[in-house]
Amino acid sequence: MDPIVEFASQAGALLAIAAQIASVAIVLALIFKNANLGKRVILFFGTWALSLSFLIALGALAASLFYSEYAGFEPCTLCWYQRIFIYPQVFLLGLGLYKKDASILRYTIWLSVVGAIIAGYHSLLQFGFVPALPCSAAVVSCTQRFVSLYGYITIPVMSFAAFVLSVCLALANRKTERQA
Repeated sequence: MDPIVEFASQAGALLAIAAQIASVAIVLALIFKNANLGKRVILFFGTWALSLSFLIALGALAASLFYSEYAGFEPCTLCWYQRIFIYPQVFLLGLGLYKKDASILRYTIWLSVVGAIIAGYHSLLQFGFVPALPCSAAVVSCTQRFVSLYGYITIPVMSFAAFVLSVCLALANRKTERQA
């Protein structure tokens, strides 16, 4: 594998693990919201939700274009569907940042929920946990793994982590706004 692709994949895998840890922290903070630490976690992530969500969407857009245009990894049908749900978020969240209006998270959360469902299915498909749906138009099989790191990090797992963290950030933001 090209050293630049290897480096980018390692960085993406580490970011996916960080996103998974942050998502678990937010979910636990939402469950234990009355604990002092839970309140601080929600306040931190809720306050930074718009900026972090924008960076996640921008990073996902850049990564998907890097993998298809630089690395030459042909996107499968499910990858295209995931792109459909992440690309508009760059513009919506960017506009929200420009206008200093975090209410845009109410709308992008639904794009992230649907994207997470697709990415979750894609991940389960790659690991052989669910059967493949018929995919007649695909040049590339949705089960093909271009990246496989740390025993479970693939491109769909990275996508799933990004979508789930975006959902968690939006939920933390809603909780923060309600407390204000």
